[in-house]
Amino acid sequence: MGKRRREVRHEPGTNNTRKYAVIGAAAAVVIGAGVGAWAFTGGDGAADQADAIPTGPLTAAEVKGAATKFLDAWAAGEPAEAARQTDAPTAAQAALDAYAKSAKTGPVEIQKGKRAKAKVPFSVATTVTWEKTDKPWAYESELTVVRRAADGRPLVHWQPSVLHPDLAEGDRLVTGEAGTPPIRALDRDGGELTKEKYPSLGAVLDSLRERYGEKAGGTPGVELRVVRAEKPEEEKKADGAEAKSEDDELPDKTLLTLTEGKEGTLPTTLSAKAQATAEKEVAERKKASVVALRPSTGEILAFANSNPEGFNVALQGSLAPGSTMKIVSASMLLEKDLAGIDKKHPCPKYSSYGGWKFQNLEKFKITGGTFRDSFGASCNTAFISQAKKLKDDDLTKQSQQVFGLGKDDWAIGVPSFDGAVPVQSDASMAASLIGQGGVRANPLNMASVVATAKTGEFHQPYLVSPEVDGRSLAKAERKLSASAQSQLKALLTHTAVAGSGAEPMAGLGADVGAKTGSAEVDNQKKPNGWFTAWRGDVAAAAVIQEGGRGGASAGPLVRAVLLGS
Repeated sequence: MGKRRREVRHEPGTNNTRKYAVIGAAAAVVIGAGVGAWAFTGGDGAADQADAIPTGPLTAAEVKGAATKFLDAWAAGEPAEAARQTDAPTAAQAALDAYAKSAKTGPVEIQKGKRAKAKVPFSVATTVTWEKTDKPWAYESELTVVRRAADGRPLVHWQPSVLHPDLAEGDRLVTGEAGTPPIRALDRDGGELTKEKYPSLGAVLDSLRERYGEKAGGTPGVELRVVRAEKPEEEKKADGAEAKSEDDELPDKTLLTLTEGKEGTLPTTLSAKAQATAEKEVAERKKASVVALRPSTGEILAFANSNPEGFNVALQGSLAPGSTMKIVSASMLLEKDLAGIDKKHPCPKYSSYGGWKFQNLEKFKITGGTFRDSFGASCNTAFISQAKKLKDDDLTKQSQQVFGLGKDDWAIGVPSFDGAVPVQSDASMAASLIGQGGVRANPLNMASVVATAKTGEFHQPYLVSPEVDGRSLAKAERKLSASAQSQLKALLTHTAVAGSGAEPMAGLGADVGAKTGSAEVDNQKKPNGWFTAWRGDVAAAAVIQEGGRGGASAGPLVRAVLLGS
């Protein structure tokens, strides 16, 4: 998958502000003799130039002065002068010219916020005009002042996000007839899904509109929107294969609606009850993401992230899944007859392979135990000890052929990542068996994994029915063997009832299964906590980054979503 840009938000400044004068209701800037009427108090604060080129950290006066010159020129309708106050004048002038021309903006009113070292937040207010329609538009942004090495001059560091925080390199602000009609996304019972009610759906609703707006039967309105840059072909490649560009890029984003279009309607698989529960639970935690789906069909019931404005970890994250990956590894050992649910199985304190020494959490060991005991206690060495009997590509094949992971072919209806289980050797191969090494996944993937373990057959998760657009869902090459599936399901039920998942799964009935996990991450004091489980025909998985043990951190989140679905 390609890199995805995060949206950036800035809090408005409240101190040290002065406004430009405005003209009537249109809030236009008063401009006299080509000079903006408003200016920051005081001079630009730059030190008189001596023979020596200024170096070292910028002073408060230098930051204020550079910001003043740039914002004053922008507000005065002098893009060339504003651009000269940046470290990339050509790019800055082109963007400032386009701001007025393609976004159809009028004069701007600017308020400067409280400086934080070299950063200066500010707010922008203007009017967008399309034919006979005028609408006010206001937003927050931020600039950074840097010292130019050549002459020591303080300048605004130019980047598209200075103009608007949603802009990245190559993106444009455009006012005109929207490329696609608006949609009214519906839950599985016909209720409307909105960002206001379900914050985690924001970017996904944009994606749904972009993909299905025309198919949903609406007509476009007039909007101010961010039109994303088209990615060069060479950047659309992932691991030597052609990536799906529709999943690799952010959708266009509407910033202001000038005239309403006619909405089309688009049904989804989401459950209003499950989504509301997921939103509530992640809002009470930090760095939490969760997904719920139906094992029998693959229908996604809910997904949510603690930071709904940020990257969609629930559907697109790429994190080491830790011991939840032991579900896949166990299925492989069972099919290869390298383990049996009630057969004796080693779980020493340490186990070495490929030059690495692996250990269990808190260095526990199980003497004379079975594979059921090892799995229920999440024994790492029970899996590492079998690495010498495996081929380098065994786990990759099991993941792809049975669980549908890592083939880059999921088509859920919105951007997603379907996991990665690369072929590895030596210590990295052994580490992959316990969800470390190069293995990567997200809550969507691990909810699907536990669902496949329950049913024995992979059902590709989806949020929009393929009947809407005729797309094909991904298939796995084969089912899990009957014997392995029966044992794996029993192992997961044992873990939920009497193993490491017992506490969060207590009282949820007999048709349950669960697996805990924690994944070490470089430069983190605490590992990421994982938990995945099913209850009846609902499966869920969650990760809490830097949460510590999965049963204690992510377990209660999954429990709440299972109960609320």
